[in-house]
Amino acid sequence: MEVSVFNRKGEDTGRKVTLNEAIFGIEPNDHAIYLDVKQYQANQRQGTAKTKERSELSGSTRKLGRQKGGGGARRGDINSPVLVGGARVFGPTPRDYSFKLNKKVKRLARFSALSYKAKESAILVVEDFNFEQPKTKEFVQLTQDLKVADKKILLVLSGADKNVFLSARNLKSAKLSTPALLNTYQVLDANVLVMTESALKQVNEVLTK
Repeated sequence: MEVSVFNRKGEDTGRKVTLNEAIFGIEPNDHAIYLDVKQYQANQRQGTAKTKERSELSGSTRKLGRQKGGGGARRGDINSPVLVGGARVFGPTPRDYSFKLNKKVKRLARFSALSYKAKESAILVVEDFNFEQPKTKEFVQLTQDLKVADKKILLVLSGADKNVFLSARNLKSAKLSTPALLNTYQVLDANVLVMTESALKQVNEVLTK
C-alpha cells in the first residue's frame, strides 16, 4: 500500500512511501487487540483503594447488649459492620491489577491496530520537521494545514523532540509517541495516525525485529 507524503504546510510533495504489508496489511486479530488493551488499562490502575476492616477500626470492644433476650439480632462490639459507623465487610484492599501477556500476542495486537488504521486510510505521512521554540499556536497551525485539527491525532516522531512535545501538551486532541513506545491503545484511541518519514522507517525496523 502506498501513501502520499505531505510537507508541514499540508501540500502534497508528489512523493509516495510504501507501507510494509507485514505490519500495515495483515488480517486484524480482534482478540489480540482486546487482550493488549486490557493489559494496558490494567497497568494504569493504581490498585490503592482500601477500606478498614473490623480488626482495623478503632472503637470499644465492649459487648453492647446481652446475647439473648433482647428481641433483636446479636450484637458484638461497636465496630460491627451492621451498625452505623462500623467496619466494611469485604471492602477493597491494595492489589496489583497487572497480568502477563506474551510478546507475540502484543506484537500481533500492534500490527492489527496499525492495519485497521491503514484500511481506514487514517495514516498520514509528513516530512520530518521541528520547531525552533515551543509554540502551541504553531502546532495548531500544523494540524489545520494537515486538515486534522478537528480530529484526535497521534503524532509519531522518530525521537523525543522537546519543542514539539511542549507545543502539543496543552491540546487534549493531540498525543505524541515514538516508534519504540508505540502501543495498541494509543493507535486505536486516535482518529488519525500522523507519522514523519523517519518515524515510519523506524516503525519498520522496530516492529519487525
